[in-house]
Amino acid sequence: MDQFVADFTNQIKEAVKIGENANLHNPNKKIDNVIITGLGGSGIGGKIVSELIADEIKVPVIINNSYFIPKFASKNTLVIVSSYSGNTEETVSAMKQAINASCEIACITSGGEVLETAKSNNYNYIVVPGGNPPRSMLAYSLVQQLFLLNNYNLISSDFKEELTKSIDLLDANENSIKVEAEEIANKIHGKIPVIYIEDYMSGVATRFKQQINENAKELCWDHVIPEMNHNELVGWAGGSTDYAAIFLLNETDYTRNRVRQRVSKEIISKYSNTVVEINSKGDSIIQRALYLIHLTDWVSVYLGNIKKVDTIEVDVITGLKEELSRFND
Repeated sequence: MDQFVADFTNQIKEAVKIGENANLHNPNKKIDNVIITGLGGSGIGGKIVSELIADEIKVPVIINNSYFIPKFASKNTLVIVSSYSGNTEETVSAMKQAINASCEIACITSGGEVLETAKSNNYNYIVVPGGNPPRSMLAYSLVQQLFLLNNYNLISSDFKEELTKSIDLLDANENSIKVEAEEIANKIHGKIPVIYIEDYMSGVATRFKQQINENAKELCWDHVIPEMNHNELVGWAGGSTDYAAIFLLNETDYTRNRVRQRVSKEIISKYSNTVVEINSKGDSIIQRALYLIHLTDWVSVYLGNIKKVDTIEVDVITGLKEELSRFND
């Protein structure tokens, strides 16, 4: 997994080339809403993208991590199907429902049933490199979703310049990112990480949690500010040194939420001796999000290395899929 994380900016570069060379047909209908459907490493890209474009896109964007799509889906709904393998059963089910609802469908996949269906129905699709752990291919799903949304005239092409700037930012800071990530991994080793971020970037925190789950084989959870101030903050009265609070911070966080972050850290510090801050860098939301994603990916890998676990294997998930394959509806 170390090599996949180290290769992040190269993946972004390749993903941009794939998007620019994709053979997409022009939209012939008005899009009233967007559903991005996918799970795990394929699905989190949709959540992150929906937040990156929130200040630009003029239609609702719904993230779907289920077998079923919302009932409002119609011929004026764009359904972006994101399945790295192309065979994720929940995503294939959602795609079939989108077909039945006559939705506009566009796919991001490396192959499988999703690609076959896209080709046979003349849907827009973008093929990404296959054969790797889906969580290690986030750059491809994230970037291709931006290209698809641009193709449907829902966002501008400004994201391409921001991706280029993000690559430069990450490459320039790679050494310091790795040093900080290793220090954080050592601080939180042996504790249950609890991740907080302002709500407009919740997908970044969820990605961090998922990476700790899969790479470090460890339980973890995430929550957002200000919502956590209305419930979970009280729960820290039952906290202990077994927990590590991690705050993902941006200089553009809302002023009132910055106060909430400060006070929350003070309260949590009464119950835990491990409260960590991770500050983003960058001049745009895309740059800051990718900076945090890359740094926290490194944290998860270093944590797995400290624990001496295999950061690639996900045998539990494989076993679950095998068990599910024994049963039919």
